[in-house]
Amino acid sequence: MAHTIRRTGTAATAEGHRPRLTLNSDGRAHPRENALVAASVLFALVAGICAMFDEMHILGAWTALAGVVTALVSQMFSATTAERAVTVLALGVSAVSLFMNMFHGGLY
Repeated sequence: MAHTIRRTGTAATAEGHRPRLTLNSDGRAHPRENALVAASVLFALVAGICAMFDEMHILGAWTALAGVVTALVSQMFSATTAERAVTVLALGVSAVSLFMNMFHGGLY
């Protein structure tokens, strides 16, 4: 398989070793892609919190809209499967939050 975890060396075969959770699963740095993923997650979290309160619909709707756009751009530039997975989750949360905030009163 292309994405198997390779365990080499004495430290990797010792008991208790767990693979690291990282967005850079290919071993290269992707600062632009990781920044887009982080922004998408941040927008999704803020929009999701605002969607729970009726009076915060303006901030929530604009933040959710920014989250959807940022997540779509991040999806286009993503380089690894981990980046794509987190981006799709953030996109889903942003979209649902956008619908909920639009129900509570919309963008204005």
